[in-house]
Amino acid sequence: MRLFVAVVPPDDVLDDLEVHLEPRRAAGGEVRWTDRHQWHVTLAFLGDVPQHRLDDLTEVLGRSAAKRSPLVLRLSGAGAFPSPYAARVLWAGVEQVRGDLGAVANGIRSSASSAGASPDGARFHPHLTLGRFGRPTEATRWIRALDGLEGPAWVADGATLIESHLGEGRGRRPRYEVVADLPFGR
Repeated sequence: MRLFVAVVPPDDVLDDLEVHLEPRRAAGGEVRWTDRHQWHVTLAFLGDVPQHRLDDLTEVLGRSAAKRSPLVLRLSGAGAFPSPYAARVLWAGVEQVRGDLGAVANGIRSSASSAGASPDGARFHPHLTLGRFGRPTEATRWIRALDGLEGPAWVADGATLIESHLGEGRGRRPRYEVVADLPFGR
């Protein structure tokens, strides 16, 4: 099972993002824009996890999430990975209005490791992937076009364990399936 843990914004936040992106999508043939059902903020990418570890993994992730208080987040600004001058990924930033998303991500990653699901070693940078470039691209114009993004704040009251089915979605993109909801407890 190819798994990750994410915070998924609510529908009103996704509606606002769609309205903001609509005119930019029309101008962006060089960007392969992500679909709405793919919009999330990844806390931990766990990669391939054996099915027999799922129950233990879900239990420890649930305990980790229960130790956390709800967060208040907002999509704000834009950027690119690995850099604006050789971009492969275009993203929306995540502003932490209240709470520490990094602490939540660290707790989730540590818990996953203890259950035998090793998260990737990438440094946590809260973002929502908007699109991908087919080759490294100078993306400063895209960042400027998206930098005015200032979405509504929302209460993130939990995380979600998601399975990614590669190549099964529209245009051979991943199809996501919710495995477990992981509510924050305090």
